[in-house]
Amino acid sequence: MPSAAELLAAYDAQLRTNMPDPMPTGWSVERDGPLVRFLGMANRAWVLYRDLGGVEGDALDELIARQVRYFRDRGHGFEWKLHGHDRPTDLPDRLRAHGFVPEDLETIVIAPAAEIAVPPQPTEGVSLREVTSRHDLDRIAGLEAAVWGGDYAALADSIAVEQGTDPTALSIVVAETDDRVVCAAWVRFERGTEFATLWGGATLPEWRGRGIYRSMVAHRANLAAERGFRYLETDASSDSRPILERLGFTPVTTTTPYVWSP
Repeated sequence: MPSAAELLAAYDAQLRTNMPDPMPTGWSVERDGPLVRFLGMANRAWVLYRDLGGVEGDALDELIARQVRYFRDRGHGFEWKLHGHDRPTDLPDRLRAHGFVPEDLETIVIAPAAEIAVPPQPTEGVSLREVTSRHDLDRIAGLEAAVWGGDYAALADSIAVEQGTDPTALSIVVAETDDRVVCAAWVRFERGTEFATLWGGATLPEWRGRGIYRSMVAHRANLAAERGFRYLETDASSDSRPILERLGFTPVTTTTPYVWSP
C-alpha cells in the first residue's frame, strides 16, 4: 500500500489538470499561465492547477483578478478549487479579498481499486443497475433534487452529453426498489492516468444506514479494477469520509471550493 504522501504525489501529477479526451460538445478548456479554466459539467466552471509555480504577492493578485474579469465579462460564476497543501499559504486570504466565498471543506481520499473491489453486499429489496437512457438520467436528477433541493436538469443534460461523446468514459449506477431510485452514483475512468474517480452517491434519507452507499462504492470499484485502473479517488464529504475510511480509503489532503458569483 503506497503511503499518503505517495498517493498525494500521484494525485497532483495525474488528476488535478486532467481533462476529458475527446472533449464533450459545449465544454471548453483555456490556459492562463499555471491555471486551467474549465467550463463544462452541468454548466459549471472551475479554475484548476497542479501548482502555481511560485506565483505570489502582487503577481498572484493579478492572476486572480484576471480570472474574475474573464468570468465576469461572461456573466458566469466559477469555482477556484483550493487544496489544503496549496501554496502560498495566504492564497485563501487573497481569494476572499477578491470576492470568493469558501464552501464546505471536503477530503481527498484514495484507495487501491483492487482492495475495494469486493462483491457488493445486497440490501434487501434493493438492486443495483448500470444505466444509460435519458429516462434514467432524469430519474437521477429527480433523486438529487429530492436529496439536496433545487433543479438538477442540467446535471442530466451534462451526463447525457458526456455519455454521447465517449460511452466508455464513465459508468452510471442506480440503486432502486419498486422502480424508485434511492441512490445514484457514477465513476469516471480518467484516460491517461491510473485513476478512476467516484462521483455522486446521494441517498434518500429514509434509505440511509442500510449499506447501499458501500455497495455502490464496491460495484464501481469492480468496474475500475476490471478496466485496469490502479486507484480510486473521490472528494469526500464529512458524511461519506468515515464510511470510505472504514472501507480502506486514505485521506491525503483537503479541498475547499472558493466560489465567485457575478
